[in-house]
Amino acid sequence: MLIAIVSLAIYLYVNKAPDRSVAELSQRWAAEPSQFLNIAGMNIHLRDEGPTSDQEPIVLIHGTSASLHTWDGWVEVLKEQRRVIRFDLPAFGLTGPDPQNNYKIEHYAEVVIAVLDKLQINKSVLAGNSLGGYIAWATAVLHPDRVSKLILVDASGYPYESTSIPLAFKLSKNPVTSLLLNNVLPKSLVARSVKNVYGNPDLVSDELVERYYQLSLRESNRSALKARFEQTLPGPLAKKIQTIKQPTLILWGKKDQLIPVKLGVQFAQEIANSQLIVFDKLGHVPHEEDPQATVSAVIKFLQVN
Repeated sequence: MLIAIVSLAIYLYVNKAPDRSVAELSQRWAAEPSQFLNIAGMNIHLRDEGPTSDQEPIVLIHGTSASLHTWDGWVEVLKEQRRVIRFDLPAFGLTGPDPQNNYKIEHYAEVVIAVLDKLQINKSVLAGNSLGGYIAWATAVLHPDRVSKLILVDASGYPYESTSIPLAFKLSKNPVTSLLLNNVLPKSLVARSVKNVYGNPDLVSDELVERYYQLSLRESNRSALKARFEQTLPGPLAKKIQTIKQPTLILWGKKDQLIPVKLGVQFAQEIANSQLIVFDKLGHVPHEEDPQATVSAVIKFLQVN
């Protein structure tokens, strides 16, 4: 028993990970063209790239525990022809927690609208992955006049059962271990969790793990994550998915163990003007796993619709 206690104490000490300030993290993760805008009571970390003449910009919305960097591959291609906007959601990346601790899906949709208003954008193409997909289609349901097209990438919003859940997500939902994670965060835990959502775990590089790890340490992000899991749940809004009229592209990784591909099929069945493309070798974050193949599908969709 004594050996076990000592071993645990050593493990916790070695993996001690205190919060890091935005100023410190920004040196690496907020290089040009990053900017911080005062929106909805937060300093939202945002990047706005491509031709400003574009009347219907593409807005990219990341998923849980990710950041605007998850879209790097897409942006490199899209910004040559289109204006592309991406930002760190409340509770994640360099934006950090919502001042009212509000992570309900309706509030996330309001944040998207607040971003559009701040940038004086009347209508945009909304694209989102996982939680970001939920926010994208919820915004289309609640503010249809502000959304011209939708791109859903392994989107959440329906009730579902996962084949496998990242360990970091499980621990963050638990009231005891979530408190522990506020001060301790083994990088191996982050690596294991990222690999869990990839179709091919060998694609997860040390640099990628480092990004997820460091941005998780942004002050108060870890405590906000538990609140996000408690508040942003599938709910009655899913009954209104059938009301979505915008042309919609649905991209899904067949190897997604978190949100099964049958949910992609359900989206395609309920959204009349939609098409579903399934990538056999990809997982929950296909835009990050294979940016080239997935953005090619996006470009074709935007050209046709």
